[in-house]
Amino acid sequence: MGIIRDVHPVKLVTGFIFKEESVLAKAESALKRAFGDMDYQSPHLAFDLTDYYAAEFGNGLKRKFISFRKLIPAGKLADIKALSNRIEKRLSLEKRRLINIDPGYLDMAKLVLASTKDYRHRVYLEKGIFAEITLSYRKKSFAPWEWTYPDYASAAYIKVFNQIRELYASQIQKD
Repeated sequence: MGIIRDVHPVKLVTGFIFKEESVLAKAESALKRAFGDMDYQSPHLAFDLTDYYAAEFGNGLKRKFISFRKLIPAGKLADIKALSNRIEKRLSLEKRRLINIDPGYLDMAKLVLASTKDYRHRVYLEKGIFAEITLSYRKKSFAPWEWTYPDYASAAYIKVFNQIRELYASQIQKD
């Protein structure tokens, strides 16, 4: 029989797909009220490897990632995704989203994203939310899986997550 142990809290990360800076600022503010100060903000990255959101958001979309200073229990991911969905809905205009909020967490070994969509590589959490290991840490860098979205597999995104992982490593070493 295995021994149940406490696990380190994880680093909350959130990605945004957006067009309007003002909507991004409102989403960031809502998340900051819920989770405290950010300790990382990526530059704006082009979101141009798919047109999946073009019908809903239009063209010329951008992506940004943030992480929060306060670490969280991994088991809170479903609640956080439910909150991000409520924020998306509140910021919508005429039942059309203006921002996509993708919460997840990072630990030393992986990047986990929350989703409302089931698929063969996702695990059900609760409240209609699934989790997916999107990247794994191998050979001193995050690396994609066969199912990883092309943007998350890009060098620019992996660089962001490697930087956030360094922040996380310094936090858990202090424990």
